[in-house]
Amino acid sequence: MARGTLRIFLGAAPGVGKTFAMLQEAHQLQANGKDVAIGIALDHGRPETRELMTGLEIISARRFEGQGVEIEELDMEAVLTRHPEVAVVDDYAHSNPPGRRNEQRWQDVDEMLDAGIDVLSTVSIQHLASLRDVVGGITGVPLTETVPDEIVRQADQIELVDISPELLRQRLFDGNIYPRGQVDAALANEFRLGNLFALREIALIWLADRVDEGLAKYRASQGIITNWPARERVVVGLTGGPDGEALIRRASRILSRVNGGDLLAVHVRRPEGQARESPQAAEAQRRLVTDLGGSYHTVAGDDPAESLLDFARSVNATQIVVGISHGGLTGRLLGGGVGAKVIRGSGDIDVHMVSRPLGSPGLPLPRFGALGRTRTTAGFILAVLIPVLATALLSFAPDLNFATQVLVHLTGVMAVAFIGGLAPAVLAAILDSLLLNYFETDPVGNLSISDPQNLFALLVFLGAAIAVSLVVGLSARRAREAARARAEAATLADLARDALVEDDTVAAFLEKVRETFRVRSAGLFTSSAENGGDWELRAFSGDAPPPPPHSGESGTDAVELADPETALVISGRTLTAGDRRLLAAHGAHLLLLQRRHSLQLRLRNTTKLAEGNSIRTSILRAVSHDLRTPLAGIKLAVTALQRQERRLPEEIRAEMLDTIESYADRLDSLVGNLLDMSRISSGSAAPLTAPVTWRDAIEEALRGVPVGAIRIDLAANMPPVDADLGMLERVIANIVENALKYAPHSDIVIVGPSSGPGATVVHGRPCGELRIVDHGQGVPAADVVAMFEPFQRLDDAPEGLGIGLGLAVAKGFTEAMGGELVAEPTPGGGLTVVIRLPLSAGPEKVRPGSRHSETGDA
Repeated sequence: MARGTLRIFLGAAPGVGKTFAMLQEAHQLQANGKDVAIGIALDHGRPETRELMTGLEIISARRFEGQGVEIEELDMEAVLTRHPEVAVVDDYAHSNPPGRRNEQRWQDVDEMLDAGIDVLSTVSIQHLASLRDVVGGITGVPLTETVPDEIVRQADQIELVDISPELLRQRLFDGNIYPRGQVDAALANEFRLGNLFALREIALIWLADRVDEGLAKYRASQGIITNWPARERVVVGLTGGPDGEALIRRASRILSRVNGGDLLAVHVRRPEGQARESPQAAEAQRRLVTDLGGSYHTVAGDDPAESLLDFARSVNATQIVVGISHGGLTGRLLGGGVGAKVIRGSGDIDVHMVSRPLGSPGLPLPRFGALGRTRTTAGFILAVLIPVLATALLSFAPDLNFATQVLVHLTGVMAVAFIGGLAPAVLAAILDSLLLNYFETDPVGNLSISDPQNLFALLVFLGAAIAVSLVVGLSARRAREAARARAEAATLADLARDALVEDDTVAAFLEKVRETFRVRSAGLFTSSAENGGDWELRAFSGDAPPPPPHSGESGTDAVELADPETALVISGRTLTAGDRRLLAAHGAHLLLLQRRHSLQLRLRNTTKLAEGNSIRTSILRAVSHDLRTPLAGIKLAVTALQRQERRLPEEIRAEMLDTIESYADRLDSLVGNLLDMSRISSGSAAPLTAPVTWRDAIEEALRGVPVGAIRIDLAANMPPVDADLGMLERVIANIVENALKYAPHSDIVIVGPSSGPGATVVHGRPCGELRIVDHGQGVPAADVVAMFEPFQRLDDAPEGLGIGLGLAVAKGFTEAMGGELVAEPTPGGGLTVVIRLPLSAGPEKVRPGSRHSETGDA
């Protein structure tokens, strides 16, 4: 008998629709003529799932007593006896009750498969054994039921049932996953948005790994032995010319053929510049790389091929894309030479040589002297060949006079000068002079000259040849200086763009310097009279800081900035003169960056003073009205009691006393918030933190709140946090008061989720959190930030609802304790305010007489 097939519906979390999808597939198979029966399927109290079971045969389940509750379990023997073609068995990772033949349900399913029955089942990603600790750390919920990964991998088909985290939370809020009473706690625990995103990513990655395994099996079955890389890192070599976009797009197409990978474009900039380099083209290429999901880098060096290879090795590249030109011999020398050098030095990195349009240069060869090594070498070769060839050709025309022969040789010298510069042209001139003297002037066959006119002609020839060589050399030098100025201007333009767009810190800028010049470390040093003129390291990038300026260590370069007390130092290689000019440009920008940060600090201080003045003005405005109102009410009630105490009925006197008490409480709250806001704005709100439990803070914060107005749902394992107990009580009280004001008739819940290894990190410390959830009208997303500003009231609420300081004080106190206060919309409507405070490593501080209740009403 053939073994049955197993099809598993995998989900990232409860409620994504695994059982629903499984039952839909069962109906489809039944419609196709298959004999389908349900061995066990759980509707979880969801009417739509229960309705989907209608029309399918259900094999009676066995009932067991477990902890005083009757539960239904799969009757495997009944399924084997019935022997349908397809059996529906929900919850593949379920553990069977004691006394059953198999400990876990997946073992029951395995027996059904051996009996030739096809099985449909479901499993959540958190029940896979290899992911138990990972998922538990994220959700903080311990898992007891797991299934070995290898067993799940053996399934004939695994189908991911996936919905977005936002939609899943909405389904939870609508009561389609858990009962209403468990919704708020679930939203604050395992159904937090970050948890769901993480679980979804884990499920997708796990399934992608299974797809890779399937691909490997297919290649093995088909005998495919060539390598199919799963991830690539492609580096594109750019010159800043107009054809760089074609290279970037080619690299992107290469990368799109594999599963994931990185695209890195590197602009190889030479100190002397590049003839076709265009700032506009470079900026367009930068934007294109960003749009394609890659990153753009700039490196400097005299040898473009070596610079490109160094960068590729530093990022562990798998492929390099460079452009070559077919624009004649010169183009092949300039482009093909670099390409050949990249190939020779690439090692195990694949190199793609991309053909460019005619005349479009590839990466330039390094230059030596004014014209570069290639042209100089070619000039020396021609300086030998051209005079010899000219003499040989002139031997076939013996009737030409001496002046004509001199002009022919001078033309050859000019050609050598234009190609190779001064030195080859001088060599050609001297060789031409000797050949003319030996073969053309009397007496022929020796180097003596009998006619003074011939001697004068040879001297004029030699002088003209040298003059032409000097002109060509001077022109080349001017071109080089212009190219260098253009390169430095392009570097400064890039630095200015980065300053405006990226707002780098000094450390980030030093990292760019280290990458650009391919050095081991880069550092910023300062000196002052206070430290005796010694250099002091302010910031650095790299494995270790570079030595101070003028240390004399090899491989170290330093440039002093416009400020003589500041220096930029790099260590790792000795720079060329061109590199030093670029480094000086970076140093000038670094000095401006420092000054900019200093100005920004002054601006922040000035803004803080202005905000303080604004708060003082608002406090005075609040005093003029919001404080007068309760004072006037108290004064009026006291005056009435003093003058007419004997005449007033008992109930009127009681009402006036209640009015006095109410106004006094309101006045106390207003004064307390004003004083707290003053402390926060002046920076004097210094908390005395100690391990504190959320329960103790909640008990004191809710004193005076009507019984039943607030529901409390705290997890049993909430660890203590580092907080100032008095401040934390004030934070909770202000948030609850705000919820009662603006959502008076809604369900307000204080939810305390459990904290695990996956706790939110604030300022580098894992935090516990408390959520205060209301189901009122909520706050528009555009107003959430302003909601925490002082003197802000929702929709211009009437004056009787306070002066708008409660949430500002709560946020200030929370941040003073090293935490954060954020707000997010409640699914289905309303506002959830989240308090996050650092988890404590010490024993909790317990208030004497606290109740430590986990759930209840306040």
